[in-house]
Amino acid sequence: MSDSDAPTIESEQGGFAVLGLREQLLARLVELGYEEPTPIQAEAIPQLLTGVDLLGQAATGTGKTAAFALPIIEAIAPNSPAVPQALVVVPTRELAVQVSEAMHTYGRGQGLKVVPIYGGQPIPRQLQALRRGVHVVVATPGRAIDHIRRGSLELDDIHTVVLDEADEMLDMGFTEDIETILEETPTERQTVLFSATMPPRIQKIAETYQRDPVLVKIAAADTAAERARVRQTAYVVMRQHKANALGRVLDMEAPVATIVFCRTRGEVDELTATMNGRGYRAEALHGGMDQQQRDRVMGRLKDGTAELLVATDVAARGLDVDTLTHVVNYDVPSSPESYVHRIGRVGRAGREGVAITLAEPRQRRLLQNIERLTKQEIDIQKIPTVGDLRTRQIEVTVDAIREATLSDDLEDYEQVLFELVADGNPDRDVALAAIKLFHQARGATTDEVEIPDASERKPRDRDRGPRDSGKERKGGPKGQKRGNVGPGTGLIYVGVGRRGHIRPGDLVGCIANETALTGRDIGPIRISDHYSVVGVPEAEIEATIAAINGTTIRGKRAKARRFVEKD
Repeated sequence: MSDSDAPTIESEQGGFAVLGLREQLLARLVELGYEEPTPIQAEAIPQLLTGVDLLGQAATGTGKTAAFALPIIEAIAPNSPAVPQALVVVPTRELAVQVSEAMHTYGRGQGLKVVPIYGGQPIPRQLQALRRGVHVVVATPGRAIDHIRRGSLELDDIHTVVLDEADEMLDMGFTEDIETILEETPTERQTVLFSATMPPRIQKIAETYQRDPVLVKIAAADTAAERARVRQTAYVVMRQHKANALGRVLDMEAPVATIVFCRTRGEVDELTATMNGRGYRAEALHGGMDQQQRDRVMGRLKDGTAELLVATDVAARGLDVDTLTHVVNYDVPSSPESYVHRIGRVGRAGREGVAITLAEPRQRRLLQNIERLTKQEIDIQKIPTVGDLRTRQIEVTVDAIREATLSDDLEDYEQVLFELVADGNPDRDVALAAIKLFHQARGATTDEVEIPDASERKPRDRDRGPRDSGKERKGGPKGQKRGNVGPGTGLIYVGVGRRGHIRPGDLVGCIANETALTGRDIGPIRISDHYSVVGVPEAEIEATIAAINGTTIRGKRAKARRFVEKD
């Protein structure tokens, strides 16, 4: 049922009252300040309450958590026996915690018990929570299967399974895990899939595991309207100047709260330190942090203690922060869909937002791919000069002092002015000294280094190789068998293989978790007894090697290096 089809009902619950939810749940929504359902909620909730399977297409920030959480809570009788009745599967631990907290909030006062289970948290704690009893389990795929195999997650009474961010889970290599979970749950279950995109793989999952699903899709016009409220800008800069360029751009923008997306956890840590050194209150968020650290970081961002969150894509996936004004891509995402997901975090609820991308000259084609998908042009600008920065800093100082002159407590400082003038200082000198101190105290930098402009295209004649001159290149690097490895693909040796119980999905999931690559960017994969070989885009090979060396695969440290097959 859409808003336009719903009868007009005068009620303090507003639009939610017509969706079919019980009074106790509606009263809770009023307490939380919810007034009108979002489009995905208005369309999905009445359908889900009837028990049908549903395939929903909705991006991050459209309110889809409530769209599936409220019907699940509605189907669970208040204070009913605590046995698992619904299973929500999500791609990341952060999203598991976020969904769990949201469901607990909606169901407060109704005896609802919700437990998140995910990797990185001690198993004994999760086992204890499951033994105490639970109505809803929110789990990442790998940890869900772990508990199913242990027998600690009972599935006999499951009536609803939700796959949230389904496309992301498939990109991360969780296809086999998802299929295993669905095959282990009762055949008469209600199956709900939410996905930002609808690639053929999602449609195949729906055809295999859903029964005549209802398709609910947010109108393209709504998505375009959201993007229209986001100012999209790109700066082309050489890699060695990126950190300085980011600082310069943020100094010009003066954002309230910003997320900066990086490829690897190492890059996150390095950039966080750099931005803190520049005077920003920056926090890092990546897969190498435990949940307590992550919660502390998110708390600082939400309460304004931190103004800059530097994160890997996966670690920040699913996060929803109302105060965000800016999103920065420290590199151009290799997937245009990832770009859309990222910028969807700003420009919501009628507010304007800013999306900034720092692109290297070789990444121009990726920008063009994004423009084709979004049907919007990304404005390529030159990095601000030192002069531009100084002018902007003066403007900010002038605005702040103008606002201060309107304060009604200026007389409190008259004694300071009197003593300084009595010392023989002219009023003008006193004013200039005060302005100087204020200007410096608010963090105005003394940046003196010009950043080289890389926005202009350079002639390519001198770069032409044998292919440009008509000569055919034969084979690949000496001793390396290319096989079905496509052009532009590099191979990585990973020091774990079949005897370490490594599967292709483990390798894809590891790389997708720790880099900006998606599942479609990764391959071919060859697994031997003692090692594996993985293909990734040549341009990303060094960053991917660093990412693998900095993490574990199925709990094992794996040494990675460029693969060269011996003759």
